[in-house]
Order: sequence, then structure tokens, then C-alpha cells
Amino acid sequence: MDIRNVAIIAHVDHGKTTLVDGMLKQTHTFRENEAEMDQTTILDSNPLEREKGITILAKNTSVMYQSANRRTKINIIDTPGHADFSGEIERTINMADGAILVVDAAEGPLPQTQFVLKKALEQQLKIIVVINKIDRKDARVEEVEREIEELFLHLVTNVDDLTYPVIYAIGRVGKAWDPFPLDINASGDLTMLFEAILKIVPPPKAASEKPTKMLVSTLDFDDYKGTYAIGKLLQGTIKPHQTILLLEENKKIGQYKIEQVFTSVGLKRVETPQAQTGDIIAVTGIPDVAIGQTITDPSDPTGYPVIKLEEPTLKILVSANTSPFAGREGKFCTARQIHARLIKEKQTNIGITITPNPQGAGFVVAGRGELHLAILLENLRREGYEMQVGKPEVILKEIDGATQEPFEEITIEIDSAYIGVISEELGKRKAELLDTHTNTRGSTKMVYKISSRNLLGFRGDILTKTRGNGIFATRFIGYFPLSAVVPKLRNGVLVSFESGKSTGYALQTVQERGKSFIGPGIPVYAGMVIGLNNRGVDIDINVCKIKKLTNIHSANADIAIQLDPPTVFSLEQCLDFVEEDELLEITPLNLRLRKKFLTPQERNRVDRGLSAKV
Repeated sequence: MDIRNVAIIAHVDHGKTTLVDGMLKQTHTFRENEAEMDQTTILDSNPLEREKGITILAKNTSVMYQSANRRTKINIIDTPGHADFSGEIERTINMADGAILVVDAAEGPLPQTQFVLKKALEQQLKIIVVINKIDRKDARVEEVEREIEELFLHLVTNVDDLTYPVIYAIGRVGKAWDPFPLDINASGDLTMLFEAILKIVPPPKAASEKPTKMLVSTLDFDDYKGTYAIGKLLQGTIKPHQTILLLEENKKIGQYKIEQVFTSVGLKRVETPQAQTGDIIAVTGIPDVAIGQTITDPSDPTGYPVIKLEEPTLKILVSANTSPFAGREGKFCTARQIHARLIKEKQTNIGITITPNPQGAGFVVAGRGELHLAILLENLRREGYEMQVGKPEVILKEIDGATQEPFEEITIEIDSAYIGVISEELGKRKAELLDTHTNTRGSTKMVYKISSRNLLGFRGDILTKTRGNGIFATRFIGYFPLSAVVPKLRNGVLVSFESGKSTGYALQTVQERGKSFIGPGIPVYAGMVIGLNNRGVDIDINVCKIKKLTNIHSANADIAIQLDPPTVFSLEQCLDFVEEDELLEITPLNLRLRKKFLTPQERNRVDRGLSAKV
């Protein structure tokens, strides 16, 4: 069978998964009466992916394309577009022989576009450029083409990579053209894209006559069949009951017997008596397998180099919940249960690292960014885990005898009316302006260099100040000498000093002093953060106070209390908000901010440099 392995790569929200929808439907992967025919973003099956509208996990599927003279199986690897999940790209892109680079016709190449293209070129993949969403009112196809050319000139090391086909598409309706269509409303399909894949992407470089060899790129789990090891079969063939060696580079892990072999057919895994060389397959029977290990025939005990990933740049302390409400809402609350779940996560999420906290209880979890860590914590929360976390911190390094910190390049495209807001906020955060220009549509694109430490909390602040307008994207650019530390930009908080239930009467006082995070009738405890102060200092306040009853008639006694709706933060917003002297309590039902030291007396002792008990 003729096989092509192709990865879909792009910046977040440029239409990768929607384009895959069209490829699946137009190759009749589903019957006309199957539910998938009426769905969008079919591969984004994870509930969090559907809620947030982004791809989090890399996945592979396959379609059968019938051209004029042959039938070809096309394995498609859908990759995340957000920089925080770049580890998913690094571990799966080695399965591909070509890549489809999707670029939005209005937004053009953005930071993650550069990252994914660089990774694809390092793997020497043949590139097909798809300029998507050409039906947008603000589409600027010619400008975007020039920007893509400049990006290739900046990244390529082989002159042959400067020659690539350009397909113009509307992925939402499953249309693609080459050259640019005279009428985008004319009927069309994705035939041009499929033909480009057959023409540009080479068949897998696989040696069927050599002994079996496969690099494990991803894992999946099943309660009945156990662990699936998924990867591209680079040499030989593989079949059930075959004896294999599991290697980590050239170190032998063990000898196993393959139980079942599966190949992808659409979204399903279908058992096969023998896998074809070059195909992306899944095998069972190896319980202790890990990503980056090599499955090989005993006659050839040599392994492939392990998959190299960029190191994490952000860390967070995760520990068992110690608040007065600990154990009330979660199924799994102990440090042992949390640690076991984090170790399991490390098997598939190889972009994170987990180490014991050297300064006491808990575990230090390091990842690529705030969203990467927030998604992990949200998954744990939905599975019934209860925990507390501290403020995210950047990972510092000693390089050439000097302490250095991670820096990022931040690209902002915003309406010209908000330039002052952006400049003021990034000026406070000690950012360095690298480039700025305004286009004919009145939109300004600005590129800054800023330390990851000073960037923490920026996303939430700027979305509020610009009312959600504009595009905001970052790219890790390396380690540089420590920059100036930004003073605390957030106002102080309102802290409860009584335990009980909040009352509408007491919340009137909270409303006068700032913004409330809770409504009436909510259980609170001493030391819990219940609002944001209008000033820069923390204030202890009693939110459980009730109005004293009297027998004196008042003309306005029965007037209803008017309260503003409380501010409710998402998990990512909580991580942005929390400060060094605070913790975030995460349970399946609630997110609560609290002080590390619950009573005013303990906090005063800490301020004076004396010891206090957490």
C-alpha cells in the first residue's frame, strides 16, 4: 500500500483541526449517517480542548485517498498550536515525512508559526503552505505570502526548502485552490491539497527487509488492553506474538512479546495481522514502555537517540491541601495520591518535570508556561483531586558564572487606539520594544522582548484593559542576564478574619472597599481571600457579620440589599492573580485563594522576620 505521513502545523487558531475535518469527511471516512459528519473539530475530543477551542494533545488519524491511478493511505498528525504545548510537537513530528503549514490569511505568521516551521525544517520535512481563511473580510493574502517568504528565508539552511507549493483554502467549508480562485464562493473541495500531498510529501524512508525497529512517540491506555505504544515503524514488519527488545538508546530495558498490532483507519484503531513498514501503528504487550524508547528485533539490539525536548521554563509548588476545608470536596486528597497521579502524567506529558520539594512538603512541577500548568491542574481537578499550589516561578540557570532567566518574544497586534495602554503596561514590566508598524487597516503590530518573570499576569491584565481586542502571542527565545524586578502591580486583597458563611449585610462593606470574589451564603474561613482592595494594602475584614435585630421600626428596613455580581476567576486567572504570600486551593467544586498564614498575628510575625506555622 502507498503511504504518506504528514503533520499539520500552525499557530493556535489558524484552522488546523478544521482543515482535518474536511479531509476526513471528503475521503468518506465516515458514513453519511454517522454523528461525525455534523461535527466540527472532530479530533479535539478532550472536553478541555472543546471548551477552550484549542488543540492540547497531538493525535494521529488516517484517510484513504483515491487518486486517478492509485489508492493512498495518508496518516495525519494533528499538533497543538499553542507554544505551551510545544513538547507535543517535538515528540510526534518525527513520525512525519512532510508537513502542512497552515497560516491565517489575516493574521499571517505568528510566533508559534516560526517555532513549528523551525522544528519541521530541522526534521528535513517537505513543506506545503496552506493560506487558510481567505474568505475573511480582513484577509491580506499577498502580504501574508510575502511574510511567509521572509520567514522561510530566515529559517532555512537548505536552499531546496525555499521551493514550496502554496494552497489557498477555506478550511471551514472544505475548499482549496491553486492558484488563487477568481471566485471564493465557487464550488470546490480539497482535491488540490490531497494531490499536493502525493506530489510533495515523499513515501516513508523505511527498509522492509531489515529487522523490526520502531521509535515510540506517544502512549495511550486502555483498561482491557493495557498500554498502547504508538509510533512509526521505521524498519521491517511487526506482527502479534513477535518477540522484541525494549531499549532506551542502547540500554536494554527488557524483552517482551507483542500481543496485538493496530493500524489507524479514520478515528478507529483496527487490529492487523502484520504492520507495513513506514506506517504509524500501535502495539500492546509492553507494560513499562515510555515515550522515546525503541522497540527492536533481538537480532539488532541498537536503539534510536531519545527525543530531545526544550527544557521547562516555569515551575509551581503542588502539595496536599492544608486549609480548614481540606478533604471536604475531593476524592483524592493525600500527598501520596497526588504524587502517584503526577508520575502517571509524566508518562505521556513528557514536557513536564516532577521533583520533590527540597524545602518541605509537596512537589515542584515544571512546565512550558502558565497554560501548560493550568491544563494539568484542571485535569487533576476534574478527576477528583484536591490540592493547593503556590505562585508560578520562573526557572533560573547559572550560565558562565552568572544567573540568567528565561526571556520571551511577545507579539501583539492591536487596534491603534490601545497602543498607549500596551506601551504603559509593558513599560512597567521592563519590556524592550523590538519592532512596531501600523498597517492600512489601522491595526498596529508590536514586538517586545521581556523576561518570563515580568510577563506573569500580563495576559489577564491586558485582556481587561483592551476589552479583549487584539492578538497576543509569545515565543521563548532563550536565557539572558537577570532583568530588573517589577514591583507588585496588583492591588492588595480583602481577607476574611472570621470563619462561617458570608452575609449580604457584610458584603456591602466589601463592595465599598473593592471588588468581591464571593456572594452571600458562601462558606469562608479565616485567612481566605474574598476580594480585591481598591488600594495597595491588604485589609482583614469580617464577611460573616450579621445585622443586629432591634424592636425599633425603620422606614427603610425592608429595602433589599443591592450587591454587584462577584468576580469569578478561572484557574488560569487565579494563577495570574496569586502572590508569593498566597496559595490557591483547588478542589473539584471550588477555587479558593488564601493567605499562606491564615491569622493576622501569624502574618505580622512573618513580616517582622519571625517564624510562623503554615
